[in-house]
Amino acid sequence: MIELDDPRWEGLKGGYRVTYDPRPAIRALEADENRRDLWKELWNELDHQSDIGEVSYAAVIALVQIEKRRRRFGANLLALAATIEIERHRARNPPVPAWLETEYREAWADLAEFALQDLRSGEDDERVKTALPVIALARGQHKLGAFLMWLDESELDALVEHRLTWSEAYGKATWNEP
Repeated sequence: MIELDDPRWEGLKGGYRVTYDPRPAIRALEADENRRDLWKELWNELDHQSDIGEVSYAAVIALVQIEKRRRRFGANLLALAATIEIERHRARNPPVPAWLETEYREAWADLAEFALQDLRSGEDDERVKTALPVIALARGQHKLGAFLMWLDESELDALVEHRLTWSEAYGKATWNEP
Protein backbone atom coordinates (compact mmCIF):
# COMPACT_ATOMS: atom_id res chain seq x y z
CA MET A 1 0.00 0.00 0.00
CA ILE A 2 1.16 3.52 -0.68
CA GLU A 3 1.29 5.03 2.76
CA LEU A 4 0.12 8.58 3.25
CA ASP A 5 3.60 9.57 4.48
CA ASP A 6 5.31 8.18 1.36
CA PRO A 7 7.39 10.95 -0.28
CA ARG A 8 6.24 9.86 -3.75
CA TRP A 9 2.97 11.73 -3.16
CA GLU A 10 4.87 15.00 -3.46
CA GLY A 11 4.86 16.38 -6.96
CA LEU A 12 2.05 14.20 -8.32
CA LYS A 13 -0.34 16.07 -10.55
CA GLY A 14 -4.13 16.05 -10.41
CA GLY A 15 -6.89 16.89 -12.82
CA TYR A 16 -5.78 20.47 -13.31
CA ARG A 17 -2.33 19.22 -14.44
CA VAL A 18 -0.70 20.88 -11.44
CA THR A 19 0.57 19.27 -8.27
CA TYR A 20 -2.12 18.45 -5.77
CA ASP A 21 -1.74 16.79 -2.40
CA PRO A 22 -4.97 14.96 -1.48
CA ARG A 23 -3.58 13.58 1.75
CA PRO A 24 -5.10 16.22 4.07
CA ALA A 25 -8.55 15.58 2.56
CA ILE A 26 -8.06 11.81 2.71
CA ARG A 27 -6.93 11.96 6.36
CA ALA A 28 -9.88 14.17 7.26
CA LEU A 29 -12.28 11.79 5.51
CA GLU A 30 -10.81 8.93 7.46
CA ALA A 31 -11.45 10.92 10.64
CA ASP A 32 -15.01 11.62 9.39
CA GLU A 33 -14.62 15.37 9.19
CA ASN A 34 -16.86 17.55 6.99
CA ARG A 35 -17.39 14.84 4.42
CA ARG A 36 -19.37 16.79 1.82
CA ASP A 37 -16.70 19.49 1.39
CA LEU A 38 -13.92 16.91 1.34
CA TRP A 39 -15.57 14.82 -1.35
CA LYS A 40 -16.24 17.98 -3.35
CA GLU A 41 -12.55 18.87 -3.13
CA LEU A 42 -11.42 15.39 -4.18
CA TRP A 43 -13.85 15.28 -7.10
CA ASN A 44 -12.73 18.73 -8.24
CA GLU A 45 -8.98 18.11 -7.92
CA LEU A 46 -8.72 14.48 -9.02
CA ASP A 47 -10.99 14.75 -12.07
CA HIS A 48 -11.27 18.12 -13.76
CA GLN A 49 -13.36 18.08 -16.94
CA SER A 50 -12.25 14.53 -17.73
CA ASP A 51 -8.60 15.28 -16.98
CA ILE A 52 -6.93 13.19 -14.33
CA GLY A 53 -3.36 12.84 -13.12
CA GLU A 54 -1.11 10.36 -11.38
CA VAL A 55 -2.34 11.51 -7.97
CA SER A 56 -5.84 10.41 -8.99
CA TYR A 57 -4.66 6.78 -9.10
CA ALA A 58 -2.78 7.07 -5.81
CA ALA A 59 -5.84 8.60 -4.14
CA VAL A 60 -8.06 5.72 -5.30
CA ILE A 61 -5.62 3.28 -3.72
CA ALA A 62 -5.51 5.20 -0.43
CA LEU A 63 -9.30 5.61 -0.27
CA VAL A 64 -9.83 1.91 -0.95
CA GLN A 65 -7.46 1.01 1.88
CA ILE A 66 -9.46 3.19 4.27
CA GLU A 67 -12.71 1.70 2.99
CA LYS A 68 -11.38 -1.80 3.70
CA ARG A 69 -10.73 -0.82 7.30
CA ARG A 70 -13.74 1.38 8.01
CA ARG A 71 -16.52 0.83 5.38
CA ARG A 72 -17.69 4.42 5.36
CA PHE A 73 -17.41 5.92 1.87
CA GLY A 74 -19.85 3.85 -0.15
CA ALA A 75 -21.26 5.48 -3.27
CA ASN A 76 -18.83 8.42 -3.20
CA LEU A 77 -15.82 6.15 -3.46
CA LEU A 78 -17.37 3.93 -6.11
CA ALA A 79 -18.43 6.86 -8.29
CA LEU A 80 -15.10 8.69 -8.01
CA ALA A 81 -13.08 5.53 -8.69
CA ALA A 82 -15.29 4.65 -11.67
CA THR A 83 -14.86 8.14 -13.11
CA ILE A 84 -11.08 7.98 -12.73
CA GLU A 85 -10.97 4.51 -14.30
CA ILE A 86 -13.08 5.64 -17.25
CA GLU A 87 -10.92 8.72 -17.78
CA ARG A 88 -7.74 6.64 -17.45
CA HIS A 89 -8.46 5.37 -20.95
CA ARG A 90 -8.78 8.84 -22.46
CA ALA A 91 -5.76 9.40 -24.73
CA ARG A 92 -4.78 12.70 -23.13
CA ASN A 93 -4.56 11.30 -19.60
CA PRO A 94 -1.43 9.73 -18.13
CA PRO A 95 -1.21 5.99 -17.54
CA VAL A 96 -1.03 4.54 -14.06
CA PRO A 97 2.60 4.99 -12.96
CA ALA A 98 4.52 1.71 -12.99
CA TRP A 99 5.18 1.93 -9.26
CA LEU A 100 1.39 2.04 -8.61
CA GLU A 101 0.18 -0.54 -11.15
CA THR A 102 -0.04 -3.54 -8.83
CA GLU A 103 -1.71 -1.61 -6.02
CA TYR A 104 -4.13 0.02 -8.45
CA ARG A 105 -5.17 -3.39 -9.83
CA GLU A 106 -5.58 -4.70 -6.27
CA ALA A 107 -7.67 -1.65 -5.36
CA TRP A 108 -9.94 -2.41 -8.32
CA ALA A 109 -10.41 -5.98 -7.13
CA ASP A 110 -11.48 -4.55 -3.77
CA LEU A 111 -13.76 -2.00 -5.46
CA ALA A 112 -15.53 -4.84 -7.28
CA GLU A 113 -16.10 -6.58 -3.95
CA PHE A 114 -17.44 -3.37 -2.39
CA ALA A 115 -19.81 -2.98 -5.35
CA LEU A 116 -21.05 -6.56 -5.01
CA GLN A 117 -21.63 -6.02 -1.29
CA ASP A 118 -23.59 -2.86 -2.07
CA LEU A 119 -25.75 -4.75 -4.55
CA ARG A 120 -26.41 -7.49 -2.01
CA SER A 121 -27.36 -5.02 0.71
CA GLY A 122 -29.95 -3.30 -1.50
CA GLU A 123 -29.80 -0.23 0.72
CA ASP A 124 -30.61 2.46 -1.86
CA ASP A 125 -30.85 3.22 -5.56
CA GLU A 126 -27.74 5.43 -5.59
CA ARG A 127 -25.58 2.52 -4.49
CA VAL A 128 -26.95 0.35 -7.29
CA LYS A 129 -26.24 3.13 -9.79
CA THR A 130 -22.61 3.32 -8.66
CA ALA A 131 -22.07 -0.40 -8.12
CA LEU A 132 -23.03 -1.55 -11.62
CA PRO A 133 -20.47 0.60 -13.48
CA VAL A 134 -17.75 -0.48 -11.04
CA ILE A 135 -18.46 -4.15 -11.67
CA ALA A 136 -18.41 -3.62 -15.43
CA LEU A 137 -15.16 -1.66 -15.26
CA ALA A 138 -13.54 -4.21 -12.95
CA ARG A 139 -14.36 -6.92 -15.50
CA GLY A 140 -12.73 -4.91 -18.29
CA GLN A 141 -16.04 -3.85 -19.83
CA HIS A 142 -15.00 -0.21 -20.21
CA LYS A 143 -17.65 0.87 -22.70
CA LEU A 144 -20.42 -0.71 -20.64
CA GLY A 145 -19.03 0.78 -17.44
CA ALA A 146 -18.86 4.26 -18.99
CA PHE A 147 -22.37 3.86 -20.41
CA LEU A 148 -23.79 2.85 -17.04
CA MET A 149 -21.89 5.58 -15.23
CA TRP A 150 -23.04 8.45 -17.41
CA LEU A 151 -26.57 7.30 -18.28
CA ASP A 152 -29.12 9.48 -16.53
CA GLU A 153 -32.76 8.65 -15.83
CA SER A 154 -34.16 10.65 -18.76
CA GLU A 155 -31.74 8.99 -21.19
CA LEU A 156 -32.67 5.59 -19.82
CA ASP A 157 -36.36 6.40 -20.25
CA ALA A 158 -35.79 7.50 -23.86
CA LEU A 159 -33.68 4.44 -24.62
CA VAL A 160 -36.11 1.86 -23.27
CA GLU A 161 -39.05 3.66 -24.87
CA HIS A 162 -37.32 3.74 -28.25
CA ARG A 163 -35.79 0.25 -28.21
CA LEU A 164 -38.41 -1.62 -26.20
CA THR A 165 -41.55 0.47 -26.72
CA TRP A 166 -41.70 0.37 -22.95
CA SER A 167 -44.96 2.19 -22.26
CA GLU A 168 -46.80 0.18 -24.93
CA ALA A 169 -45.32 -3.21 -24.06
CA TYR A 170 -45.07 -2.90 -20.30
CA GLY A 171 -47.53 -0.18 -19.41
CA LYS A 172 -47.39 0.95 -15.83
CA ALA A 173 -46.04 -2.30 -14.48
CA THR A 174 -43.95 -1.96 -11.38
CA TRP A 175 -40.73 -3.81 -10.90
CA ASN A 176 -40.33 -3.52 -7.15
CA GLU A 177 -40.75 -7.24 -6.61
CA PRO A 178 -38.95 -10.14 -8.31
